[in-house]
Amino acid sequence: MILLFGASHYIMAQEKQQKFTHADSLRGANGPGRTFWDVLHYDITINPDYESKTIFGRNNIKIRIDAAKQLQIDLQEPLILDSALISNIPLPIKREGNVYWVDAEKLRVLDFHFPDTLLLNLYYHGKPTEAQLPPWDGGWIWGKDELKRPWISAACQNIGASVWYPCKDYQGDEPDEGATLRIVCADSLIGVGNGRLLSVTDTLNRKKVFTWNVVNPINNYCIIPYIGKYVHWSETYPGLNGNLSMDYWVLDLYLGKAKKQFEEVPRMMKAFEYWFGPYPFYEDGYKLVQSSYLGMENQSAIAYGNLFKNGYEGSDLSGTGWGMKWDFIIVHESGHEWFGNSITTTDIADMWIHEGFTNYSESLFTEYYFGKDAGVEYETGLRHKIENDKPVTGFYGVNNEGSSDMYYKASNMIQMIRFMMNDDSLFRKMLMEMNSRFRHRVVTGNEIESFIQAYTHIQLAPIFNQYLRTTKIPVLEYRLRNHKMQYRFTNIVDGFTLQLPVQLSGRKIILNTSGVWKEVKIKRDKPFHLEISPGYLVQFKKLTGNG
Repeated sequence: MILLFGASHYIMAQEKQQKFTHADSLRGANGPGRTFWDVLHYDITINPDYESKTIFGRNNIKIRIDAAKQLQIDLQEPLILDSALISNIPLPIKREGNVYWVDAEKLRVLDFHFPDTLLLNLYYHGKPTEAQLPPWDGGWIWGKDELKRPWISAACQNIGASVWYPCKDYQGDEPDEGATLRIVCADSLIGVGNGRLLSVTDTLNRKKVFTWNVVNPINNYCIIPYIGKYVHWSETYPGLNGNLSMDYWVLDLYLGKAKKQFEEVPRMMKAFEYWFGPYPFYEDGYKLVQSSYLGMENQSAIAYGNLFKNGYEGSDLSGTGWGMKWDFIIVHESGHEWFGNSITTTDIADMWIHEGFTNYSESLFTEYYFGKDAGVEYETGLRHKIENDKPVTGFYGVNNEGSSDMYYKASNMIQMIRFMMNDDSLFRKMLMEMNSRFRHRVVTGNEIESFIQAYTHIQLAPIFNQYLRTTKIPVLEYRLRNHKMQYRFTNIVDGFTLQLPVQLSGRKIILNTSGVWKEVKIKRDKPFHLEISPGYLVQFKKLTGNG
């Protein structure tokens, strides 16, 4: 997702505690209504009515279930779950806020052998929450294009997929066998979904049903319908895993602009396959779909609303000029196909893995085409957006993201780890190995931190604690005495040390820094000047007097 202008106990000890509710736990934890069943496949049919702003539909969920207990089904108010069935057996349902409890206990007396694979049929209807400022304030989108024709979609990463369809709205359980999305719309419009188009069929009431299918695991919030006056073209990209289909769907009004701007897509794919390895979803193809909102990483159907301009709606977030060399939404949201869609965090508290690596992908794209110095300049230019308002890592089990610093602070931390490695080839291999090892998997923050530490052979635990779990930025304090520079770090966590490259009066040296005073000699024949390597997210402060 784009941004508008490890351990939870560590956060609890360092920062002011927040209060969470039972509803937060239901939404964010792998609780007793979720642990005993696994989602294998979603088969969603959605039929929106533009005039009444209502929807009705169903979700046939293929599940593997270990016991006949109460299943937690998430469906946000004011939508209504009408019924739930397994093998045509109606099951009792009871609402608790945004959760329905589906009582499967009657399956005990039937001929089911647990664990078993069953089909859970959910039927629902209602007037879904309408997005006020998508994609940040999510919900259903009842838009119109410039010719006042319906332009319908949804955006639901923050608010949750259960804002428009019943599901197991838990990031840690993706449908292992993918998802099917059947979009019902007026026959004058086109319905676009994730993956590949399987069929278009007519109904008796002058509507069409567009059936799309994804074979790979997919995040709940990435399953999105787009309905509008779309036109389509495609091309084939010769990628690392063979020919990759690239499809583009835009409103007919913008075909000319889109064809010119989307020439950026193969350039993006070339750079990202170089850095991260093969595109993760060759079977489902790559697709860019024009949306009425700025953008979103909807898997194999990226939402694009960047006005067919370079930069972020025509501006450079870094202030360096490099961000105007490419289209922010094409680059950023496509980077999420590797980080966020293929590698997905179990808990949104660890969303820095999605956003930090994807944010850094912008710098790597810049580097690929304009050189390493350009990439570093772009990345360091983003530091003015770091707020240090709260830790990057959120609270676990309660549907709580951390700070928006998951973008810029986390990506600068990743760049810093790269500089600590001092081996760009090894860093690239690490990114490729990460995408190979964790491909199509849900992971914890601890798993990724452990992987990086093992791969680099660097003691990184204090680095992760410092930048992810506190709001502190290390400060290198220094003072000049008797032709020596004395230095130490303050504002640091326990155990924080750093081999810090600096230029000291024209010579390159490494400062072995910690919280303890150390010193280095200064050449008498040169004026004093201290410059810290731009790859390191640290501050420095000169002390006067006795310090």
